Amino acid sequence: MTSERFDVVVIGTGFGGAVSACRLAEAGARVLVLERGRRWEPTTYPRKATDPWLYHHRHPEKLHGWLDLRFFRGMAVAQGAGVGGGSLCYSSVVMDAGPETFAEGWPPEITPEELAPYGDRVRKMMRVQTIPENQQTARFKLLVQAAERAGWGERAGAVPLAVSFDPEYSYDLPDPIDAKHAKPFTNDQGVPQHTCVHLGNCDIGCDIHAKNTLDLNYIPAAENAGAELRTLHLVHHLEPADGGGYRVLYDRIADGRREPGAVEGDRVILAAGSLGSTEILLRSRDETGTLPGLSPRLGYGWSPNANFLTPDVYPNDVTVEQGIGPTISSGLDLMDGSVDGERFFLEDDGFPNVLLNAVKARLASGGGWTPAAWLLRRHLERGLEEKNPLKQIMVWLGEGLDAHDGRLKLARRWYAPWKGRDLSMDWNLRGSSGVIDAIVGAHRKLSEAAGGDLRVPIWWRLARALVTVHPLGGCCMGQGPSEGVVDHRGQVFGAPGLIVADGAVLPRPTGRNPSLTIAAVAERSIDLMIREGGP
Repeated sequence: MTSERFDVVVIGTGFGGAVSACRLAEAGARVLVLERGRRWEPTTYPRKATDPWLYHHRHPEKLHGWLDLRFFRGMAVAQGAGVGGGSLCYSSVVMDAGPETFAEGWPPEITPEELAPYGDRVRKMMRVQTIPENQQTARFKLLVQAAERAGWGERAGAVPLAVSFDPEYSYDLPDPIDAKHAKPFTNDQGVPQHTCVHLGNCDIGCDIHAKNTLDLNYIPAAENAGAELRTLHLVHHLEPADGGGYRVLYDRIADGRREPGAVEGDRVILAAGSLGSTEILLRSRDETGTLPGLSPRLGYGWSPNANFLTPDVYPNDVTVEQGIGPTISSGLDLMDGSVDGERFFLEDDGFPNVLLNAVKARLASGGGWTPAAWLLRRHLERGLEEKNPLKQIMVWLGEGLDAHDGRLKLARRWYAPWKGRDLSMDWNLRGSSGVIDAIVGAHRKLSEAAGGDLRVPIWWRLARALVTVHPLGGCCMGQGPSEGVVDHRGQVFGAPGLIVADGAVLPRPTGRNPSLTIAAVAERSIDLMIREGGP
């Protein structure tokens, strides 16, 4: 069967795929980008309970919404689904990993100095800046105050964000949390955006495009340079193509059905995320047998980046306002090992006012007044005094250097062994318990310092289970196939012309938010690919 053929097929549009598609298209390659999710716009962001919130990885023909939640034994993984990948639902933090991240386990070719110019490219494309001092949120101030009282004041401060701020914006404006104060501008890729007015919806889609997600910069830059993007294409596996290159086999989601299809690429960039890229290669090696020569280390070295979220309830005399402002804007750097010998980073983590969003979305759609909307009618105009029932809850986010000893594999589900194999995970807390305990202890110390009541999640207290938003590894870099799945360029051992360019290649956790490291590594991989052999 004859398939369409491209110079390069890029699978995924997250921090690796968007970068790859952009740079290869700019270099003159004929690029096709396949994305499993849909293209989102402010008018389609999920707001009401009936909106498409979730993506079902087994049945995307039934559910292809905003967030993909995967549940394994002892671990839940949250991922974005749509054009822009993880940038859609992450908290906008774009920061360097820090030299301690690269102290061991990385190929010698990759150092902080080597990645620095590529990180600069990412920061420029994503318009990275810190929150202006006059716009610091209540959560920002609470973190800094708690850190000072805990003896860590000099370690706390603003974190870099991919958010467009207006220095003239202020909470002193009338009705400050209102889109009328957002200033319009057109970015370098020709996409209309607005400046931030602290709506608090970073993780569920910025209503005014103040958050600089990948679908507003790298992706349109790729399309401006000629790349073609096809949404709702779920790649299953790869196989060698006649005459060289690879055949990419997928299911296209259309009208509630899955329609099989295939395209070919002289080169393929696999950037479906830590879980997605690893699963595609596992299926290609272990299920279809089409890429039998892949490294035996495939699936190993998986890490949750020691993510830990702890709710913290504060009395009414402490200002938190968790639903106002960028989701994260401040951090506390404890990466030097000074706390129990563990290396980790803490941040203030808000979450959107879902009740207010749901009511406003219903009214905007002409749905009329429900009893809940009627009760909230006096609070539909956002302001610093809004009556949010969860406004006194602070969520502390921790991330750190864990044991990175998880393993992804294909296995049959115990409750349905007659069905096909699904992605499974072997992960044991034992090697990472030290850093998790240190993070929880630091959260408790900050809570006590600021007068809070820390509520360690029940899934941790009873089941010792974790939730991560930073899945890393599975196709780790190494010096050879006995050590890793790809080399320092992302080139898959035993599969010439097949590159992995996403968080799956990171051989160690970053300890800090990994988006910049993933994107910088991808920038470098594609730059080397272009310079060494052309696109």
